[in-house]
Amino acid sequence: MAGKIVGGCMCGAVRYESTADAVMQASCYCRDCQRSTGSAFAPVLLVPKEAFKLTKGELKHYEVKGDSGNKVSRAFCANCGSPIMSLLSGMPFTAIKASSLDDPNQFQPTASIFVASAPKWAPHFPGVATFPRNPG
Repeated sequence: MAGKIVGGCMCGAVRYESTADAVMQASCYCRDCQRSTGSAFAPVLLVPKEAFKLTKGELKHYEVKGDSGNKVSRAFCANCGSPIMSLLSGMPFTAIKASSLDDPNQFQPTASIFVASAPKWAPHFPGVATFPRNPG
């Protein structure tokens, strides 16, 4: 993906940017992502943690133990509730929620992870690497 990754929340209180391209773009079908999105999966762009920065506002965090066994801190706008990103313990990445991108067409999935947890009605992306669990 060439170009800056920028986005924010629905109400405009939170804005962010990434100074690096995504190292992976994935659809995560773990149960935790399903619950946090209200859908079958969470589309995310993984960028190096040091490349992600807030340019406006603050995020509220909710921490859970993910299906991987690691801590996952999910961050969202405290005002409108828009999901913005997740921090994954043990991984050097910030997972930006594709729904928060200014240009959602920047999301180009290259992998589907935790597909063993996908509901039967879940859409899948042909031609991407597929992993029953976390490939890491």
